[in-house]
Amino acid sequence: MNKVILMGRLTRDPDIRHTQGDNPVTVSRFTVAVDRRFRKNGAEQQADFISCVAFRQQAEFMEKYMHKGTKVVLSGSIQTGSYTNREGQKVYTTDVVVDEIEFAESKKAADSYDANSQGYVPPQGNGGGFSDGDGADDGFMNVPDGIDEELPFT
Repeated sequence: MNKVILMGRLTRDPDIRHTQGDNPVTVSRFTVAVDRRFRKNGAEQQADFISCVAFRQQAEFMEKYMHKGTKVVLSGSIQTGSYTNREGQKVYTTDVVVDEIEFAESKKAADSYDANSQGYVPPQGNGGGFSDGDGADDGFMNVPDGIDEELPFT
């Protein structure tokens, strides 16, 4: 089975191309920076930079809505290949061919992301989101005590 699921940020705007011919296809090439799961003691967060390619509807979606710094979640498969460059050297490639891609954060959270410093600035105040009652906007709604009997699941 060849299945990949990634979550990370676009390192630059997607490179969009349109093939020629009777059945033109939109192709989007981009790189996703994916944080590594663990850090070494005291070290900064490390990331892997994964080359991806999307075709047709996914590529058109990327062209319309995605840009540098957008946090995405995608699934696809790993594809390897090779070609000979202009200097006659054989170059090996590894790409994730995207089957599905979607936003991994809200527009509000994306607007709070400072792409210049590659850091996240938390939103100030409630801003219309859910709150736990102490003014913190953590994205979760406060469920009052004693309501368990009314919930359709437990």
